[in-house]
Amino acid sequence: MKQKFAGRMLAAVLGAGLAVYALVAYATLKPGDHAPLFDAQASLGGNAYQYSLADQLKKGPVVLYFYPAAFTKGCTIEAHEFADAVDDYKALGATVIGVSHDNIDTLKKFSVSECRSKFPVAADPDAKIIKQYDASMPLVNSMANRVSYVIAPDGTVIYEYTSLSPDQHVANTLQALRDWTAKHKTQ
Repeated sequence: MKQKFAGRMLAAVLGAGLAVYALVAYATLKPGDHAPLFDAQASLGGNAYQYSLADQLKKGPVVLYFYPAAFTKGCTIEAHEFADAVDDYKALGATVIGVSHDNIDTLKKFSVSECRSKFPVAADPDAKIIKQYDASMPLVNSMANRVSYVIAPDGTVIYEYTSLSPDQHVANTLQALRDWTAKHKTQ
């Protein structure tokens, strides 16, 4: 009995250790890091086009958010919240783009129904962008974790937030933009 219990405890400790390792191994970019530029096929309002982060940064800050999969419960909630806040982002001179491993055909539908044709979503089926941003789901490299970045026009990450809960991504990125805008108006 004691051996069985000891074996289970060892398995639990090792499992916890691997989980911690996975979280550490997949650390996200941090404020001050340079955001990798990318071009990707995206959809806005059901229309596919080539999205360029470099081109968007010329217009102002970009809120780049990664999400696990279109049409899942949390990702749908998050898309609705970003869509509802698009005017707030615009008022701060920012644009929003979502990225997932989904293919462009799925995202054409998602961009209309869940993003409400308010902001684009980019397809990253090979997880290249997800990996560049260290936004992989722990232990599932091809799928994005729920990570939001605010990127300044010079390409610097000014804010990062990671949480599988979709609840605070919009509020936190808006606050980061407000803080950044206030700081840069006084300079």
